[in-house]
Amino acid sequence: MKTLYLECNMGAAGDMLMAALLELHDNPQDFLSRFNGISIPNVTASAEPSVKCGITGTHVKVTINGHEEGAHDHHHNHTHHEDEHHHHEHSEHDHHGSYHDIEHLIGHLNVADTVKKDILTVYKLIAEAESSVHGVPVDKIHFHEVGDMDAVADIAGVCMLIHELAPETILASPVNTGSGHVHCAHGILPVPAPATAFILQNVPMYSDQTQGELCTPTGAALLKHFAKQFCTMPVISVSKIGYGMGTKDFEKANCVRAYIGNTANDAEEVTELVCNLDDITPEALAFAQQLLLDEGALDVYTAPVCMKKGRMGYIFSCMCCNELKDKMISLIFKHTTTLGIRENTSRRYTLQREQTEAQTKYGAVRIKTAHGFGAKKTKPEYEDIAKIARERGLSIQDVLKSIKDLT
Repeated sequence: MKTLYLECNMGAAGDMLMAALLELHDNPQDFLSRFNGISIPNVTASAEPSVKCGITGTHVKVTINGHEEGAHDHHHNHTHHEDEHHHHEHSEHDHHGSYHDIEHLIGHLNVADTVKKDILTVYKLIAEAESSVHGVPVDKIHFHEVGDMDAVADIAGVCMLIHELAPETILASPVNTGSGHVHCAHGILPVPAPATAFILQNVPMYSDQTQGELCTPTGAALLKHFAKQFCTMPVISVSKIGYGMGTKDFEKANCVRAYIGNTANDAEEVTELVCNLDDITPEALAFAQQLLLDEGALDVYTAPVCMKKGRMGYIFSCMCCNELKDKMISLIFKHTTTLGIRENTSRRYTLQREQTEAQTKYGAVRIKTAHGFGAKKTKPEYEDIAKIARERGLSIQDVLKSIKDLT
């Protein structure tokens, strides 16, 4: 299985993650050229060598109107709720925009729809954290233009790179947050900054007493969105390693290290959680099923059954990795009507999966390939086929027939 593992022993910031992933890319300069054409206002990104504690890696320099936004991506340094915005004095170049302005900007970036969706989701995590920390609605928060464009650039870069690297699964180490205090527009705050701490809820984090902010809100949001699990490095056959360097110097090398390679695709243990339901509405059942999938379940499915007293009901099954078992049990009890859950442990065999992109007369279509154990299977991505069908008024069958030579 193609696996991306992110080592966050010195935290994570948006620019560091982007730089580490850029080192894994087959053609970094071509990527940066395309990235600079996605229409983030006045933003340009470039890569330069950086040495930390004798290790050479990459520093991604994001400039707005030719000026770099400083160390890391202190997005939280530039947020204000509406009342503060009116009571602070700013220079004529110090403009602010609302969350909806940024949402509109992201919606018009020249990137694939799947990438755009990831960018919006990550940015929403940051906005919701700021909203909770400051105690105001998301639409009342205003973002500093320069700091905000810097964060959008880092998020967009990471989302684009992950889309192009196309790992089947993304794992990360527990996150080192650093310690001490950080200066921001609201005063001196403890590390991790409140927005970072909010985002990292339910994520394993720690501090090794390094003085400084090692994990920023942008870095935290990217990890929270993409990492399926936070764990020690699995058994992995590494094909490439990337070092994304921060701007500050510490006793330890200030970098995010990214590994990409294959993890074993032989049998793995999975947990299946099962319960019977005869008193749940179809709407609540569908909601619970999608929620569990969104929270990391490998599969969730139902089967109709006839239960005691002739009642029609469902067998509700959730399959997940063993590490998520307790979380899934809690969610099933919360979002269904069951009073009991049965647990089965199984060995699961999977094919190694890859994804490529093919050009058709209708545009780009992702092609999924799975192989192993003497078998090989290929099929186009349903969402891409459905999008073409909707846009061109065709049936699914018509679109599939027109691209059958690709599969």
